[in-house]
Amino acid sequence: MQPLSGLLVLDFTTLLPGPLATLMLAEAGAEVIKIERPGGEDMRFFPPQVDGEAAAFALLNRGKEGLTLDLKSEADRDKLKPLIERADILVEQFRPGVMARLGLGYEDVAKLNPKLIYCSISGYGQSGPRADEAGHDLNYIGATGLLDLQPGPIDRPVVPPMLAADIAGGSFPAVINILLALRARDQSGQGCHLDIAMTDAMFTFAWYALALGTASGHFPKPGEMMLAGGSPRYQLYPAKDGKLVACGALEQKFWHAFAQAIELGTEYIDDRRDPKATRDAVAQLIATRTAEEWRPILAAADCCATIVTPLEEALRDPHFVARGLFAHEVAIGKGKTLPALPVPIAPQFRDTPRAKKAP
Repeated sequence: MQPLSGLLVLDFTTLLPGPLATLMLAEAGAEVIKIERPGGEDMRFFPPQVDGEAAAFALLNRGKEGLTLDLKSEADRDKLKPLIERADILVEQFRPGVMARLGLGYEDVAKLNPKLIYCSISGYGQSGPRADEAGHDLNYIGATGLLDLQPGPIDRPVVPPMLAADIAGGSFPAVINILLALRARDQSGQGCHLDIAMTDAMFTFAWYALALGTASGHFPKPGEMMLAGGSPRYQLYPAKDGKLVACGALEQKFWHAFAQAIELGTEYIDDRRDPKATRDAVAQLIATRTAEEWRPILAAADCCATIVTPLEEALRDPHFVARGLFAHEVAIGKGKTLPALPVPIAPQFRDTPRAKKAP
């Protein structure tokens, strides 16, 4: 028996934040029914396709059931009534007010099922001056000061590879608060409406910058903060072959071990005197050898310095394989499978490893 077995989730979401949240609920045993418009949601058409099925859609919707409804049709909305009456959780990701205009807002469905936990995921929340503003992940991290902490060189700004707002601001807070709401319902017998704004949690990610700025009055400029490129101890250094060494030698013992391993000149070890000079000296040394030449040296030093690994290599890393991160499978196409998306659900709460589930 999984911890969420017996719970019914109605999933009105598309693309990434909501589908990932309900995927985690499904992986913990909940029955998830995904409500899609006629023709299917946009993620179904993302490349690559496997026998006409989108790999991204399959990974995010493993194990869910599907129901196609035109929510603008009263007859189709009527079909939802028996599902809403027995559902435990409803997750929606429309702009604020859309579900209410369809007669499916929290006040409407709570009359049918007062125990329902109703979770709304949006960019800026259900209230406030920016509630109706369109946006995507890059807009959300840009609006909250997070992206400004390290946008990269001004002439070559870098688009972050991680969708922090979608996942860490949408999916994860949604799951956390749904689980808290289930616990609260155990105590009160009542459901509630959860307002998850993807932008809100981006201030959580700026925790250190907030501490610096609010305590000293000086908010860090781009690239100035220790953990955002301002320190030679926490930096990316290109090796001779163009691969990167990720140095995270923050603590003094790790920094000294790193400095000794790369044979850094003693005049540069005290990086408080001239951080830029130390960073340049380290960069020159790292550039004298290839990543594979540095790998055993840094490993032996045990100094929080590692080689940046491409994703296809990380998938083969014996450590991650041994941890069982890729032990589950999603069925796709005509008898084919892909590794299921790793999700932060403890193994004892998931289904049997190697189980194949289709979206």
